[in-house]
Amino acid sequence: MKQIIVLAVAASLFAGGAFAQSGQVPDNLEKLSGFKTTGVTEFTFIEQGGDYAAGIERTLERIKMPDGFKIELYAVVPDARHMAVGPQGIVTFVGTRKDKVWSVTDRNKDRVADEVKDFAPSLTFSIPNGPCFSKDGFLYIAEQNRVLLFPAAEFFYESPDVAAFNLVAKGDLIPPEEESFNHTARVCRIGPDGKIYISLGQPFNVAPAEKMDLYNEWGIGGMIRLNLDGTGREVYTYGIRNSVGHDFHPATGELWFTDNQVDGMGDDIPPGELNRQTAAGQNFGHPWYGGGDTRTNEYKSEEPPAGTVMPVVATVAHAADLGMHFYTGRMFPEKYKHAIFSAQHGSWNRTTPVGARVMVTFIDEQGNAAMEPFAEGWLDEPTGEYLGRPVDVAQLPDGSILVSDDLAGALYRISYAK
Repeated sequence: MKQIIVLAVAASLFAGGAFAQSGQVPDNLEKLSGFKTTGVTEFTFIEQGGDYAAGIERTLERIKMPDGFKIELYAVVPDARHMAVGPQGIVTFVGTRKDKVWSVTDRNKDRVADEVKDFAPSLTFSIPNGPCFSKDGFLYIAEQNRVLLFPAAEFFYESPDVAAFNLVAKGDLIPPEEESFNHTARVCRIGPDGKIYISLGQPFNVAPAEKMDLYNEWGIGGMIRLNLDGTGREVYTYGIRNSVGHDFHPATGELWFTDNQVDGMGDDIPPGELNRQTAAGQNFGHPWYGGGDTRTNEYKSEEPPAGTVMPVVATVAHAADLGMHFYTGRMFPEKYKHAIFSAQHGSWNRTTPVGARVMVTFIDEQGNAAMEPFAEGWLDEPTGEYLGRPVDVAQLPDGSILVSDDLAGALYRISYAK
């Protein structure tokens, strides 16, 4: 009954124009928006187990964590990026930087996925990196230049045809002429105010001055927020280079986010960032700062904006801090309540590689934060070879956490037992 009500409400909203579709309608989206079939019947299923999975499991034997924690292979998921766990705990949706979104299901609840298949195969996705859920079960997927909405996706993912609508039509998230292959992995999260927050990385190493007015207008190199019917777009955050992870503090409601900083300044500068935003419209320093308080060469003679907010934590340079999640479960020891688990993807051009680990950040009552390694071993330090590259962290209903890895193409489950 809930599914029928949700779809009826969605149909009413869309028929009334609350989610107006502008621009060219992509293939099959118009049919799905009208609750029509497309004729697509086949899924792509990913084998679980076998030699490939066994190789990943051997890598996991070398991962070091605090006493009592255990890491296991949860699912083989090609190109796994950001994750959204359904509110009912039925399915986890996993984005990629390619053209697939995967649905991952643990049907027998043994804490290992039984099935991985592509979601909505009748649609053509473009860098669908960022899925997120609202509390009432609406799935949003932030793509390179579009945001799609799937009412009741957790209940209807079994079909290749699912109700799908534009929240932000293709070409309306950013100007089409600003589309780039660089820094286009969007992420989204529903805030405590009931709005959707979407990060928009800017495509340059250091944003050029002639682009700044346009970028500030659109929220490129920042974060935007919208009502859940697609209206009321506003720029919430300025001065970000490329944030690919954010979440809201469970107690204060404040926005925290990671940011990846300027390349080409050396192995050890500038640092990466974990930031805390306390009010709308704050500026976090790019392009005047390359990361932390390190000034960029391009803007070193210019005065930064007044009130520029410095990071709460300056992280290891070029470790590529990505997805993050505030822990709210009951499985882990009490010290981890409201701590941040975050993924360091690993450096791509540092002389000596760093990162490829899961970090934990503890926050005191004054908002001060201290970050330390939590799970590491995906970087073979003697050779500098990456055996895995963590991307995102999500929480399952039982209080365990999932970690995605786009190099190995996998999700890992970390649990705790005394």
